[in-house]
Amino acid sequence: MTGGVPAEIDPKTDGEISLFGGMVVGINIECLPGERLVQAWRPASWEPDVYSIVRFELKAHNGGTRVVLDHTGYPENEREHIDKGWHDNYWEPMRDLLSS
Repeated sequence: MTGGVPAEIDPKTDGEISLFGGMVVGINIECLPGERLVQAWRPASWEPDVYSIVRFELKAHNGGTRVVLDHTGYPENEREHIDKGWHDNYWEPMRDLLSS
């Protein structure tokens, strides 16, 4: 999902995450397998100790699973860039992977 760029996730609450070779770092706030993952994320370019909150929820849907994303707390001027990043780096690769 990160286009071949290194990603590391310690899969427990308080576990550290590093995505895109350290370009995005953070920590797991809540890990409920099969239900929800909540993480505090920050691009390395942001001021220290400034984080956004990313929440993934898994919901039953038409015999399958729907992933619900809620990403809050980022600077408004980053909205377009972040939205594009979600589509380019997550939703489109996930769609391609799951449809093959």
